[in-house]
Amino acid sequence: MTNTLAIKTILGAPFWKFLLLFAALLFSYSSPAFAESPPPDAPASEPSAPAETYGSFKESEGYATFATDNLWILLAAFLVFIMHLGFATLESGLCQKKNTVNILFKNCFIISMGVISYYAIGFNTHYPGDDFNGFFKLGGPLTDAFTDKDSFANLTSEYADYTYWSDFLFQAMFAATAATIVSGAVAERVKLSAFLVHATVLVAIGYTVAGSWHWGGGFLTQLGDALDADGNVIAAAALEAGAEADSYSNAFYDFAGSTVVHAFGGFAALAFVMVLGPRKGKYTESGIKPIVGHSMPLAAIGVFLLFLGWFGFNGGSVLSADSELISRVCVTTALAACAGALASMLVSTFVIKKPDLSMALNGFLAGLVGITAGADAISPAMSIVTGAIAGAIVVFSIIAFDKAKIDDPVGAISVHGICGIWGTLAVAFFGGASLTGQIIGIVCVSLFAFVFSYALALILKSTIGVRVSEEEEERGLDISEHGQEAYSS
Repeated sequence: MTNTLAIKTILGAPFWKFLLLFAALLFSYSSPAFAESPPPDAPASEPSAPAETYGSFKESEGYATFATDNLWILLAAFLVFIMHLGFATLESGLCQKKNTVNILFKNCFIISMGVISYYAIGFNTHYPGDDFNGFFKLGGPLTDAFTDKDSFANLTSEYADYTYWSDFLFQAMFAATAATIVSGAVAERVKLSAFLVHATVLVAIGYTVAGSWHWGGGFLTQLGDALDADGNVIAAAALEAGAEADSYSNAFYDFAGSTVVHAFGGFAALAFVMVLGPRKGKYTESGIKPIVGHSMPLAAIGVFLLFLGWFGFNGGSVLSADSELISRVCVTTALAACAGALASMLVSTFVIKKPDLSMALNGFLAGLVGITAGADAISPAMSIVTGAIAGAIVVFSIIAFDKAKIDDPVGAISVHGICGIWGTLAVAFFGGASLTGQIIGIVCVSLFAFVFSYALALILKSTIGVRVSEEEEERGLDISEHGQEAYSS
């Protein structure tokens, strides 16, 4: 099959039609109905001059701090972008070489469609604004232009410690991660067209809706009694009179996304895998047949790239260039990752009677996922404990899923889903968060991710199909889906 023919068969129709459909949806959201401008028949009004200008702000004493904070957010976004290269090489290395092009193609699509869909709908669904009901509000596209007043607000500290554009870019890098987690779990047998649709809908709607419950000011941040700045309960009468809460007694806490990003992706992956089924020949009457990855060097490179990117993932979540907090977050991140690797090395040696490299690599990632929810709240000493427990958990979890005939070629469900749960609970055990709030958040996000992904996968299975034929799987997706090979020999 030629490359052109492979592209034309995506979604069962010419690929340009898929792109045209997406473009139409994008521009429909950018129509005047969503624009921040008066209707055509409304009288024009003179724009109000801002009290200050961006130029005067740049000359102010606070600009240097603002510029430093903004630069750090951008650098963190670049580091998180590098994680997508890490995912691509890790997945490629742990899978058979006949599926390498397919895996790399999916990762190219994920970051591309992830950023565009986050621009078109995701960002303003993720952060829905003041009239949010706490559960769901569908957002429109990113605003392309501002009035003078809005421009000043969105490009200065009036918005945050960073600009509106930096905020979007940093969060967009996060958003695509959810689909990347799914990519590894369904590798080597998923139909490309089904995966592309699943990834698009999961990132644009599923991830952003669940994320809005926590980071968008939704119901998970308002669990329990309302508290003032001193931690005292605010009376109902005072709340009715307009008093505002500084926090809530059982509020869910997830600093950088052990649940909101990683557990979401992990349980979305579990649902898709259950609909998809295992790879051909993986489970036989005689037992489990290992399907060995083709390049452990590629897998190791991927993990170390992910480790590097995680300093931006967690460090950037400070949302400022606060020297003390960024330093501490990066230290707890590194300690947890290393403890996770050591624990998985030790446990795998005793459990499977050999020091398994793939387990060691997943141990790094388990520790990183485990500390993500509480990197700012858990002490360095307890971050070692958190990471070590995650590293041990991931070994037993991978083995358990294999015994249950849940085929996950890269261990993504265990690393992100199971260790994401542990990391979120660890904030209650070691970081002072409410255990009740953490459990509620875990259950709500994980269950929503599973149901959303499962329903989407079933719809795809009944329409375009989710799995390649046995012949195509045997031949390899590089040839059957793309008409090209990753290696010349």
